[in-house]
Amino acid sequence: MPRIAGINIPENKRVPFALTSIYGIGRSSAFRIVETAKINPAKKAGQLSSEEVARLRDYIERNLKVEGDLRQKIRQSIKLFKDLGSYRGIRHSKGLPVRGQRTKTNSRTVRGNVRKTVTSGKRKMEKT
Repeated sequence: MPRIAGINIPENKRVPFALTSIYGIGRSSAFRIVETAKINPAKKAGQLSSEEVARLRDYIERNLKVEGDLRQKIRQSIKLFKDLGSYRGIRHSKGLPVRGQRTKTNSRTVRGNVRKTVTSGKRKMEKT
Protein backbone atom coordinates (compact mmCIF):
# COMPACT_ATOMS: atom_id res chain seq x y z
CA MET A 1 0.00 0.00 0.00
CA PRO A 2 1.68 3.25 -1.13
CA ARG A 3 2.13 5.83 1.61
CA ILE A 4 2.16 9.47 0.58
CA ALA A 5 2.04 12.48 2.95
CA GLY A 6 1.49 10.14 5.91
CA ILE A 7 -1.63 8.58 4.36
CA ASN A 8 -2.01 5.07 2.98
CA ILE A 9 -3.65 5.55 -0.39
CA PRO A 10 -6.03 2.79 -1.57
CA GLU A 11 -4.42 0.24 -3.89
CA ASN A 12 -7.52 -0.76 -5.82
CA LYS A 13 -8.27 2.74 -7.23
CA ARG A 14 -6.71 4.50 -10.20
CA VAL A 15 -3.88 6.84 -9.19
CA PRO A 16 -5.67 10.23 -9.58
CA PHE A 17 -8.67 9.03 -7.59
CA ALA A 18 -6.50 7.39 -4.95
CA LEU A 19 -4.67 10.69 -4.43
CA THR A 20 -7.94 12.39 -3.50
CA SER A 21 -7.90 10.46 -0.23
CA ILE A 22 -5.19 12.91 0.89
CA TYR A 23 -6.64 16.00 2.60
CA GLY A 24 -6.03 19.01 0.37
CA ILE A 25 -5.94 17.17 -2.96
CA GLY A 26 -9.07 17.23 -5.10
CA ARG A 27 -9.75 15.67 -8.47
CA SER A 28 -8.36 18.46 -10.65
CA SER A 29 -5.17 18.82 -8.64
CA ALA A 30 -4.76 15.02 -8.55
CA PHE A 31 -4.88 14.85 -12.35
CA ARG A 32 -2.40 17.75 -12.55
CA ILE A 33 -0.03 15.97 -10.12
CA VAL A 34 -0.17 12.73 -12.11
CA GLU A 35 0.46 14.62 -15.34
CA THR A 36 3.49 16.53 -14.03
CA ALA A 37 4.93 13.41 -12.37
CA LYS A 38 4.61 11.63 -15.76
CA ILE A 39 2.59 8.70 -14.46
CA ASN A 40 -0.05 6.85 -16.46
CA PRO A 41 -3.43 7.92 -14.99
CA ALA A 42 -4.98 4.56 -15.95
CA LYS A 43 -2.66 2.69 -13.56
CA LYS A 44 -3.96 1.51 -10.23
CA ALA A 45 -2.16 2.75 -7.13
CA GLY A 46 -1.11 -0.78 -6.20
CA GLN A 47 0.72 -1.18 -9.52
CA LEU A 48 2.98 1.85 -9.00
CA SER A 49 6.71 1.21 -8.81
CA SER A 50 8.69 2.60 -5.90
CA GLU A 51 10.25 5.17 -8.25
CA GLU A 52 6.81 6.46 -9.31
CA VAL A 53 5.64 6.65 -5.70
CA ALA A 54 8.79 8.59 -4.85
CA ARG A 55 8.11 11.06 -7.70
CA LEU A 56 4.54 11.57 -6.47
CA ARG A 57 5.66 11.99 -2.87
CA ASP A 58 8.41 14.42 -3.86
CA TYR A 59 6.09 16.59 -5.99
CA ILE A 60 3.39 16.73 -3.31
CA GLU A 61 5.83 17.58 -0.50
CA ARG A 62 7.55 20.32 -2.52
CA ASN A 63 4.59 22.03 -4.17
CA LEU A 64 1.47 21.46 -2.07
CA LYS A 65 0.35 22.07 1.47
CA VAL A 66 -1.58 18.95 2.53
CA GLU A 67 -2.83 17.14 5.62
CA GLY A 68 -1.53 18.55 8.92
CA ASP A 69 0.07 21.69 7.47
CA LEU A 70 -3.11 22.63 5.60
CA ARG A 71 -5.36 21.92 8.58
CA GLN A 72 -3.09 24.04 10.78
CA LYS A 73 -3.14 26.92 8.28
CA ILE A 74 -6.95 26.82 8.10
CA ARG A 75 -7.21 26.71 11.90
CA GLN A 76 -4.89 29.72 12.18
CA SER A 77 -6.91 31.66 9.61
CA ILE A 78 -10.15 31.02 11.50
CA LYS A 79 -8.48 32.04 14.77
CA LEU A 80 -7.28 35.27 13.13
CA PHE A 81 -10.82 36.06 11.95
CA LYS A 82 -12.13 35.49 15.48
CA ASP A 83 -9.40 37.64 17.07
CA LEU A 84 -10.02 40.49 14.63
CA GLY A 85 -13.74 40.32 15.35
CA SER A 86 -14.57 40.23 11.66
CA TYR A 87 -17.97 39.14 10.41
CA ARG A 88 -16.61 35.75 9.37
CA GLY A 89 -14.96 35.28 12.76
CA ILE A 90 -18.18 36.07 14.61
CA ARG A 91 -20.08 33.59 12.43
CA HIS A 92 -17.44 30.93 13.13
CA SER A 93 -17.62 31.47 16.88
CA LYS A 94 -21.44 31.38 16.90
CA GLY A 95 -21.47 28.21 14.83
CA LEU A 96 -23.47 29.72 11.98
CA PRO A 97 -22.92 29.55 8.20
CA VAL A 98 -20.00 31.76 7.22
CA ARG A 99 -20.29 32.21 3.47
CA GLY A 100 -23.60 34.01 3.09
CA GLN A 101 -26.00 31.07 3.13
CA ARG A 102 -29.51 31.60 4.39
CA THR A 103 -30.26 30.61 7.96
CA LYS A 104 -34.06 30.64 8.10
CA THR A 105 -33.91 27.19 6.56
CA ASN A 106 -31.16 24.90 5.28
CA SER A 107 -28.47 25.56 7.87
CA ARG A 108 -29.02 22.36 9.80
CA THR A 109 -25.59 20.89 9.08
CA VAL A 110 -23.73 23.87 10.52
CA ARG A 111 -26.06 24.31 13.48
CA GLY A 112 -26.00 20.61 14.34
CA ASN A 113 -29.42 19.56 13.01
CA VAL A 114 -31.34 21.75 15.47
CA ARG A 115 -35.10 21.42 15.09
CA LYS A 116 -36.93 24.15 16.94
CA THR A 117 -40.51 23.01 16.37
CA VAL A 118 -41.94 19.64 17.27
CA THR A 119 -44.88 19.75 14.90
CA SER A 120 -45.94 21.97 12.07
CA GLY A 121 -48.22 23.97 14.37
CA LYS A 122 -51.42 22.56 12.95
CA ARG A 123 -53.77 21.27 15.61
CA LYS A 124 -55.08 17.77 15.19
CA MET A 125 -58.79 17.12 15.47
CA GLU A 126 -59.77 15.11 18.51
CA LYS A 127 -61.72 11.92 17.86
CA THR A 128 -64.94 11.58 19.88
